[in-house]
Amino acid sequence: EVQVDELQRLLAGMEKEHRSLLLKMKEGEAELARLRSVEGDKLAEQDRSAQLEKEVAMLREKIHHLDDMLKSQQRKVRQMIEQLQNSKTVIQAKDAVIQELKERWLHLLQNLEMHDRIEHLIEKQVSRGGHSSRVRSKSEYVSSKRLTGPKPLPLIRVVET
Repeated sequence: EVQVDELQRLLAGMEKEHRSLLLKMKEGEAELARLRSVEGDKLAEQDRSAQLEKEVAMLREKIHHLDDMLKSQQRKVRQMIEQLQNSKTVIQAKDAVIQELKERWLHLLQNLEMHDRIEHLIEKQVSRGGHSSRVRSKSEYVSSKRLTGPKPLPLIRVVET
């Protein structure tokens, strides 16, 4: 009976130690699971962090590329505006030259008309038996003279008498 009591006491002690060890084992497993979870979360966070870093680097590169393209386009637009302004200036200068040439042409037409009238009058005088019996050449009775001023004046022809 003493041996049975001793065995029961040993058995009870073993059962108590067994429960204690089971409890410690479960606590250890829970701690291990928690640590694994934390480490897994850390790994997941590290993976996500690495992925985000790659995305940020790619976006920075795209932004840099777009900035370069934007600067290039702005340069092209400035050059086009400058070319348009230069072209406009050239066109205005050519328009001014054209206007001046038109004015000169009109003056020349008026001079030609005046020349024709003078020639007609001289022919009338010569045919009526005017001052001289000989016919004068054009160089004898017409001299040309260009007057200068702020803008070109018409060509004036003067009859010499």
